[in-house]
Order: sequence, then C-alpha cells, then structure tokens
Amino acid sequence: MDEIKNPFSPGAGSPPPELVGRSSILRQTEILLGRTLNRRPEKSMLLTGLRGVGKTVLLNEMERLAQQHGYHTISIEAHENKSLGASLAPYLRRLFFELNRLAGTGDKVKRGLIALRNFIGTIRINYGDLGLDLDPLPGVADSGDLENDLPELFQALSEAAMEKQSAVAILIDEIQYFKEKELSALIMAMHRIQQKQSPIVLLGAGLPILPGLAGDSKSYAERLFSFPDVGALSQEDVARALQEPARREGAVFANDALDKIYELTHGYPYFLQEWGYQAWKQAQTENITLDVINRATEKVIERLDQNFFRVRFDRLTPGEKRFLRTMAELRSERMRAGEIAHNLGVTVNKIGPPRAHLMKKGMIYSPSYGELAFTVPLFGDFMLRTVPKEH
Repeated sequence: MDEIKNPFSPGAGSPPPELVGRSSILRQTEILLGRTLNRRPEKSMLLTGLRGVGKTVLLNEMERLAQQHGYHTISIEAHENKSLGASLAPYLRRLFFELNRLAGTGDKVKRGLIALRNFIGTIRINYGDLGLDLDPLPGVADSGDLENDLPELFQALSEAAMEKQSAVAILIDEIQYFKEKELSALIMAMHRIQQKQSPIVLLGAGLPILPGLAGDSKSYAERLFSFPDVGALSQEDVARALQEPARREGAVFANDALDKIYELTHGYPYFLQEWGYQAWKQAQTENITLDVINRATEKVIERLDQNFFRVRFDRLTPGEKRFLRTMAELRSERMRAGEIAHNLGVTVNKIGPPRAHLMKKGMIYSPSYGELAFTVPLFGDFMLRTVPKEH
C-alpha cells in the first residue's frame, strides 16, 4: 500500500493516529485545570507507567488541554545529569516575560524575575546568558538551600500569575531522574502553592517507582498528588487503535490479525504503532490479514532489537546484563528476589547493589516487597534472544 499514507507512527512521544483508552485520565486533567482556575484545591497529577505506554503522548495532550483552558505552560524532561534548577530556569525566564507582556499593573512579575535571578545565582548558572540584568533583592530564593529557594520562587511565580489574572501549568517528564533533594524541593514548592490555592498545577510523568520516591521524599506527597496508572490497552482498545486509522485510509485489519497483534504486544501502545506501521508496509492490498502480521512481525522484532531495546541494553555493564538475563529466564511478569539470587548462585543480600543500580538506570522496579519487574515491556524476551545463557 501507499507508504506515504501509512497512518501509524512509531517513535518516542509521537502522537498516535487514535488516542484510545485514556479518557478517564484526560477527564481528570480537565477537572484539575478547571478547579484550579476557579481557585478550588485539587491534586496535581503525576502519571506512572512502564516504558512504551504513552506517558509522554499523554503529557503532550495534557499540555494542549491546559493551553486550551488559557494556561501558560512550560514543559521539560528530567535528565540524570542535569539538575532540576538548571532544567527549569530558562523556561521560567520565558514564562515571566510572557506574563510581563499581559495587560495589568503591579510589580509582581519584576519581583518574580528578581527571585529567578537570585535562584540562578545559587545554582551556579550564568544569569547573564539568560538576560536577567536586574538588581538582586536579598532574602528571596537566595539561601542556596533548594528546599527553601524553590518554594519561594514558585510563590513569586504564583503571585505574578495572579496579578496578571493568569494560570500556569508546569509539565515534567521522567521525574524519577531527579535527585532525592530535588524531588523533595519540588514537592515542597507544590505544597506551598496548594496551601495558598495558587493558579499553578504540576503535570508530570515517570516510571512506576515514582509514587514510592515521592512518598519517601515527603510523606504528604500522596495527599498532594494523584498518581494515575498508565497501563496497557484492553483488547477492544487495541482493535480501535489499529482499525480506525486504517479505515480512514481505506484499509481494514482482519479480526484474527488484530487478535495476533494483541497477543504479541500485550496491548502496549508503542508496540501497536510498530506492528501497525510494518503491517501497512507488508500489505499488498487494503486487507491486512494474519499472514501480513506474521510477515511484519519479523521486521518489527528486528527494529525493536536494533533501536528500542538496544539503546537501553548498551547502557548496561556485563554484570547487569547477567542479572537481567537471569530475571528473563524466570519468564514471569514479576520475579521474586530470592529466585533471582538463587539462579545467580548468590545470597539475597548480594543482589542489593546491582538491583539498586538497575533501578537507578530505570531498567527495573519493585512492584511489591521482594519482587522485581522490567520497566520495559517485552525486554525479557529481548534478553533471551540477545544474551547467551551461561552454563
């Protein structure tokens, strides 16, 4: 078929042709945005889920909804090697200047810019590069203690937004990469904002370890945020996600073809796009049959192994690869730490360090006490294909 008309779009954060199975989360977002505009307290939202479930896609849609409601937005992605302050500073600068252009009198925006200048000085960013040629105001966001300065900066942002009769949505992807003190400061900042019913919301996303990290950082995090779980799609939603885009382009999936894709992907949205994309390329007519899916599967596995899985695999040490290969051999969604240790030939306490390193790298998480699981769906199958079994 015409490859230019291929409706499927595999890629990190690429919007799917049909966003299905997420209506409850988007409705929750609408309620949060509406209530915050009306100065009614509502929990901010931190999405959690495995790799490939569409958290970034959802964040992008949530940003669109916020802008539709009149919010000013900033959107960042956390990185292992970049601090929270360094990530936020340039976007906050832009945001303050956006607010400054709005009609209204008062000096709250200028005060906010001064607070930002002070804050930047404490985190050792060259504020000259950000164009903040302002006299400092001692005592505002300048203590050098992030847990004190970030809440003060957010408070200054809140006052500037209220002065301009506006609202702000801060969107942060991969929140689990922030250091413990940074996450604590972010939670404290949002706590202060919510106490004052300020027009600021936080919309974030991270791996399943995020609720635990937030709770360990500040015990009140569970009362401050909701943690919607972004999981795999149902079989019905999988059919919709594939069939409706195909039909708009004059093609149709056979029912057994849809069943096979669901079986192969377990309903994970990123994989649906890969199988849909390759199935379209393999189909000779507008009828996408089971035979087409079987031919496409070989191509999909090859692409996943070379790209989606490989970029994560290449970050692993030999010892970490052995650990994950051992997990994969158990062929379960959840693996007991004791079983992993037994198969590695060590005691349970010996697997603590590699387990911690793999969690930090975002490769595994603990769904419940004493259990481990992959954060990347189907990664166990990849390990079995790629890493030879030790004898």
